[in-house]
Amino acid sequence: MLISAKDISVHHSHLSALQNVSLTLNAGEIVTIVGPNGSGKSTLLRVLIGAITPDSGHVDRAPDLRIGYVPQKLAIDATLPMTVRRFLNLPHRVKDAAAADALRAAGVAQVAHQQMASLSGGQFQRVLLARAILSRPNLLILDEATQGLDQPGSANFYRQIDAVRQNLGCAVLMVSHELHVVMSASDRVICLNGHICCEGAPDVVEAAPAYRELFGSGTGGALALYRHDHDHHHDHAHPHEHH
Repeated sequence: MLISAKDISVHHSHLSALQNVSLTLNAGEIVTIVGPNGSGKSTLLRVLIGAITPDSGHVDRAPDLRIGYVPQKLAIDATLPMTVRRFLNLPHRVKDAAAADALRAAGVAQVAHQQMASLSGGQFQRVLLARAILSRPNLLILDEATQGLDQPGSANFYRQIDAVRQNLGCAVLMVSHELHVVMSASDRVICLNGHICCEGAPDVVEAAPAYRELFGSGTGGALALYRHDHDHHHDHAHPHEHH
């Protein structure tokens, strides 16, 4: 067990963001949290990493827990000259060999001397991934890390995540909207809408009434789509965002 959260509740300005949420993350597994906008996904991540103290409930973390975090996005001033190698030194200087290993593991071994501002969206996210794995985490957390990438780019990024998991032996906790990819890239899916509506193996969650109520049933061809993602036809229905 890496993290166990029990009966977590969080209120923002008298509004309830999370109600009685309990979950456990175990070593080596890939767990994805899905849910509509405003369902408390990012709030839950912040509680788990300790950035937010819940109003009630508690979080237990393994003594050896090392978290690598890949944010949703990171704004870097395009006029600021900063190479990838220098970026990896923030906030702590790292050795050249460690930086090279992390970039290689993230699938961008050749970009060390490029400017951050010149990277493509996919390269930028992989550099954020490299920075997250510098500490050799046993839990990698990704918050909408493929937002802004096209479907092939997202699928490639998720494959890279799986390679990192196998390389480091770490668990992965993801928040994502991309149901067509996530449902087959995960060991366990947690459907969140302020509380946990349903959770379990991807095929179990996809068949659950609570999941279909939130997302519809238009992701039926999703698993085949991911496994054969060389065929990039957008012929499945995208879930509608709930505001």
